[in-house]
Amino acid sequence: MTVTPVRELTRREQDEIDRANRSRRPPVVFLHGMWLLAESWRPWADCFEDAGYAALTPGWPDDPETVEQARNDPDAFARKGIGDVAAYHERVMAGLDRTPALVGHALGGLLAQLLAGRGGAMASVVIDPVPTRGVLPMPFAALRSALPVLRRPGNRGRAVMLSFRQFRYRFANAISKEEARELYDRYHVAASGAPMFESMLANFSPRTEARADSAAPQRGPMLIVSGHRDHQVPPATTAATYERQRRNPGITEFAELADRGHSLTIDAGWEAVARLSLDFVRRFVR
Repeated sequence: MTVTPVRELTRREQDEIDRANRSRRPPVVFLHGMWLLAESWRPWADCFEDAGYAALTPGWPDDPETVEQARNDPDAFARKGIGDVAAYHERVMAGLDRTPALVGHALGGLLAQLLAGRGGAMASVVIDPVPTRGVLPMPFAALRSALPVLRRPGNRGRAVMLSFRQFRYRFANAISKEEARELYDRYHVAASGAPMFESMLANFSPRTEARADSAAPQRGPMLIVSGHRDHQVPPATTAATYERQRRNPGITEFAELADRGHSLTIDAGWEAVARLSLDFVRRFVR
């Protein structure tokens, strides 16, 4: 698809870049996926900051800063494709004095692979990544999770909200209904439908933006994390991502977390996943 011109960074994002450069700490860039905002990474950013890193949490182009603003203007998310978001994140990374580590979840996990394959990462943590071209397993749970977007072709150019029932199935099936409702109310926002079409149909489109260079020698070390009960990105899909990435000459590792679903970065067990990710980054980025 055609990539639109890169938008200007927000004041918050530029401030994070400037602060990271002034601190001379190694930067870590957190990449969120669909139906969340950058603020969903705040506990992780604090955790990595406490460990001596400079955390950056860029949004997508034109993302509102808060959930309240996002719910008042859901159309702000429409028509953003993978190429648009990747170019925006590259703009953030280009402002850094040092090559960062990347931590990405879901669509952010796809983006982390794409950017690492371009030499943009000292190390990467890829959590429950939506599939890139070449990742073939598509279990029923993944197809059911994608239906709220894919069932209407016009959603490619729209912003799509999930009902609580849809959110519960695709994000929060491994936690209590009460916690699921709390996460929905706290974090859920609309998302551009375009990346879902690009990812789920990547193997049918030779020009897809959902393509990561898994063989690039400059990719850097990579940890791929799977939630065993994830519906949106089931373990078979994440394992296939690992099989592609392990072809790389660099270090590629895999961790599967029992009884964790797609909400593993924002639910009550987030800290265990953050510590796993931090331990991996520490090995390669000091």
